[in-house]
Amino acid sequence: MEVHAQLLTESKMFCACPTRFGDLPNTNVCPICLGMPGTLPVPNKKAVEHVIRTALALNCQIAPVAMFYRKNYFYPDLPKGYQISQYGEVHPIGTKGYLEIEVGGERFPVRIRRVHLEEDTGKLFHYLPGESEVDFNRAGAPLMEIVTDFPPDLHSAEAAKEYLVQLRAVLTYLGVCDGKMEEGSLRCEPNISVAPEGSDKLGTKTELKNLNSFRSVVRGIEFEIERHIKILESGGQVVQETRGWSEEGGYSFPMRTKEYEQDYRYFPEPDIVPIQISAEWLEALRATIPELPLQKADRYRKAYKLGNVETRILTADIDTATYFEQCIALGVDPKTASNWITVELQARLNDTGIAIRDSKLTPAHLADLVDLLHKGVISGRIAKELFDEVFQTGVMPSKIVQERGLVQISDEDAIRAAARKVIAENPDVVEKYRAGKTTVLGYLVGQIMRETQGRANPQRAQEILREELG
Repeated sequence: MEVHAQLLTESKMFCACPTRFGDLPNTNVCPICLGMPGTLPVPNKKAVEHVIRTALALNCQIAPVAMFYRKNYFYPDLPKGYQISQYGEVHPIGTKGYLEIEVGGERFPVRIRRVHLEEDTGKLFHYLPGESEVDFNRAGAPLMEIVTDFPPDLHSAEAAKEYLVQLRAVLTYLGVCDGKMEEGSLRCEPNISVAPEGSDKLGTKTELKNLNSFRSVVRGIEFEIERHIKILESGGQVVQETRGWSEEGGYSFPMRTKEYEQDYRYFPEPDIVPIQISAEWLEALRATIPELPLQKADRYRKAYKLGNVETRILTADIDTATYFEQCIALGVDPKTASNWITVELQARLNDTGIAIRDSKLTPAHLADLVDLLHKGVISGRIAKELFDEVFQTGVMPSKIVQERGLVQISDEDAIRAAARKVIAENPDVVEKYRAGKTTVLGYLVGQIMRETQGRANPQRAQEILREELG
C-alpha cells in the first residue's frame, strides 16, 4: 500500500509559495514550482525533518545520506515534465520499519518498505466532457510517501483500513499532516492482487486511486478483489494498470496502464546536493516524538482500567487524547471522563461536524459539570440537559444552575409531597406495584422527576416512593 501525506509546512518543497488549501486556482505558484527554465530548487528543511520524525516513529532505519532524483514522465498536472522524488531503495530517508495494528483482537506489525520525500503534482478537474483544467497550487507541495513491504502483511480490506487509521493517527500525533482525506492531504493507493486458495503466489496487481475516505478504501479494495476473482475464474487475465474509484457508482475504472520503474528513467537531481543526516540532528528529532496512539491506548487500559472501545475513541486523534488528559488533570475520574467524552461529547461532535479542539464545551466545562453532579447539586437528567446547553453556548454549568435555579431537590418534604401527588394520580400503576409488579416503580420515579422538572434526587425519590407505597 502506498500512502501519500501532504506535509504541514508554510511553504512548498522547493520554493517559498504557500501551501494553503482552498485558495483561488493558480495563485500560489512561481517560476520554480512551474518549472520555468533557469530556476533552482531549494529543499524545505522543515519538510525533511517531518519525514525523519515519521520514519523514526515507524521504527525505520534512517539513512545517513538522503538523495533526490528526477522521476521523468509526462502528465498534464506535472509542469516540469519530471517530479523531484527519491528513488526506490536508493537513499530514501527511512527504510525497513513497521507499524503495529490490531485486527480482530490480534496485534501484528505491518512492515514498512520505505518512507521518502517528494513534491506533489497539480490537480486536474474535468468539468466538461472532453475538457480538462489544471490547478497548480498544489504542485511542488511537500509530499511524504510511505510504502508497505512485499510480500504484503495486509490480507483484507478491513486490515488495510485499520493500517490507514493507525497511520493517520501517528501522523496527526506527530503534527506532520492534518490527515484530511477529503481535502487530499492524505491519499491512499492500495496495490491489490489475489492468489489461488492455498497458494502464496500472488497474481497481477492493480493500483487503485481516488479513495478519499476510510469507507471508500474498504469498498474499493473489496470491489477490486471481487473483480480480480471474477476475471480469473472466467479464464481471463488481470491487466496491470492504475484504476480510479467512483464512490458514487461503487465501481473502479481504468485510468492508465501501470508503469514499471524503468519507465520513469530515474537519475540523480543535479541541482540538489545530498542531504547529510547527522547523529546529532537525528537524536534531536527523536526527542520530539510524543507518546504514540497504541502506546497511549495501552497506558489508558492499564492505568485507568478502560476498555478497548473507549481507548480506541480516546486515542484516535491527538486532540481527543489531550482533551481526556486535561479532564483528568482537572480532577475528573478517568472512567467518568471517558464515559462523557466517548458517548455524550462524541455524539454531538459527530452530529454537528465540529472538531473537538473547536468545541465550546472545554475540559473545564466538563469538570465543572461532573463536580455539580457528584456533589448532588444537580441530577443526572439535569446534567445531560446542561451538557447540551453548554455544548451550544460555552457558558459554565455552575453559572447556568445558579441563574436558573436548577439545584437538585434533596429536601425530603418536597420529594414526599411530589410522591404522594404521583401516587394519587396513578392508581392503576400503584395497584400493579402492590400486586407484585415492582418494575413499574421506575415509571413512578419518572413521574416524580417530571413533577419536579428533573430536579428531584432520584435515589431519594425511589426510597420515599417505596415508603409511601408500603
